[in-house]
Amino acid sequence: MDVLLTNDDGIRAPGLRALYAALREAGHSVHVVAPMRQQSGVGHSLTVFEPLRAVQVEDGDFRGTGLYGTPTDCVKLGLACLLPRRPQLVMSGINAGANVGPDILYSGTVGAATEAAHEELPTLAVSCDVASEDDDLLPQARHAVALAARIDWQRLAPRRVINVNYPRGPLSKAKGLRVCPQTSAVWKNAYLERTDPRGAPYWWLVGEIPPQTINAGSDKDLLNRGYITVTPLRFEFTDHEGMAALSGMLEQA
Repeated sequence: MDVLLTNDDGIRAPGLRALYAALREAGHSVHVVAPMRQQSGVGHSLTVFEPLRAVQVEDGDFRGTGLYGTPTDCVKLGLACLLPRRPQLVMSGINAGANVGPDILYSGTVGAATEAAHEELPTLAVSCDVASEDDDLLPQARHAVALAARIDWQRLAPRRVINVNYPRGPLSKAKGLRVCPQTSAVWKNAYLERTDPRGAPYWWLVGEIPPQTINAGSDKDLLNRGYITVTPLRFEFTDHEGMAALSGMLEQA
């Protein structure tokens, strides 16, 4: 199977290298198009006012294309120009850090997967609540590759992202797998203010999701409790109930 592999942590990230190794172990033909620089938190953004430039990255058995652009750029350019043929699967990750609840809106990992899903390609976004960016994620990578093979994609509606998150710690310690909704809890914003050597202020984001607001049985809740979480995502944002209410307010004029 031809697989497009990308991420938002960059082409040298251990999580991407783990997925690359696991996919090749499973006999897949892997085409890597991933950012040259760290792109966490860029969401579904793309490059408009600058040209995209690519370089070939070789490291031992690893081969891939590094792009000076966003994760979405990687998928768009990969599908349009760089891959020799249309892939049968797209995987984004493994992200160093969970992407659950409100993280999904900001995540470059999910953003790349969403772009692939818009092309009606089977797509997994894979993340892990790591203790360190140097954690060995090969067991999680092998599990994710096997998980993708178990999904009957023909039974799912098109343009869906399967969002997979692994709990912190060894995979062998995970309590199981749960298909679940994302939490409706949101970040409580907080910033640390500092002053640089020239006297100008700057800020670091240090917010959190208040634990008491996390829905029971949601992705964040189950991940915190040690489960692998799987959440199907769609990105059709129309509020149909709101349409009906607004029609009654506005279309009578």
